[in-house]
Amino acid sequence: MTPVAASPLTLKLSAFVALSEAELAVLARLHGRRRTFAAGRDMGHQGQPDQAAYILSSGWVCSYKIQPDGTRQIVDFQVPGDFLGLRSVLLRTSDHSFEPIGDIQAAEVLTSDLLEAFVQTPRLAMAILWAASRDEAMVVEHLVGIGRRDADARMAHFLLELGSRLALVGIGSKEGYDCPLTQYHLADALGLSAVHINRVLRQLRESGLVTFRDGRVTFDNYSGLVDFAEFDPAYLDQTGPLLK
Repeated sequence: MTPVAASPLTLKLSAFVALSEAELAVLARLHGRRRTFAAGRDMGHQGQPDQAAYILSSGWVCSYKIQPDGTRQIVDFQVPGDFLGLRSVLLRTSDHSFEPIGDIQAAEVLTSDLLEAFVQTPRLAMAILWAASRDEAMVVEHLVGIGRRDADARMAHFLLELGSRLALVGIGSKEGYDCPLTQYHLADALGLSAVHINRVLRQLRESGLVTFRDGRVTFDNYSGLVDFAEFDPAYLDQTGPLLK
């Protein structure tokens, strides 16, 4: 197996399309500009023009917007296999910032790289559009969570979604996954205070559903947590038929 065939992005796109050798070769070229970024230093800024996109190879990133009063709303977290700033190469300016959580590795992708890849391999373009549409569906689900789910169900749903996303690229399962997020990250993402986050995690742990401790999410009762959160992963579209 070639390195790109085992990359997180390839594993993710392979849920949508059976990639050919030609398409794998194009993906290998998209991974050509590999870079390392240190924790806490923004890779892109809200309002920044001519922003490159990135393919996240290892580590986690948060996408966020800063409000006029200085508070931060985390829009989403990116995990290996995700694109960063894909909208930014099509819009005139970036509509959000993104910051590494821990040191990461990512491949820089210019607008010209994407356009050339789309012309050469239309099926790959469709697969990347699928990935972008899936990301949009997750943002919609997060909006529903903040607006309509109580704090316990919101947290449970979020942890289950992360588990499903990580399982798609081989680094998560129904047993659990490593997770570098702090309670402050969770607070900014879920619209809760850090104190409330701590209380919610304790309640879920004491209910025997899930434990988040020492950088590890452990599903103590996966099916029970799914029922509690009313988690339906259909919006993640991870089990649909492959395009041949």
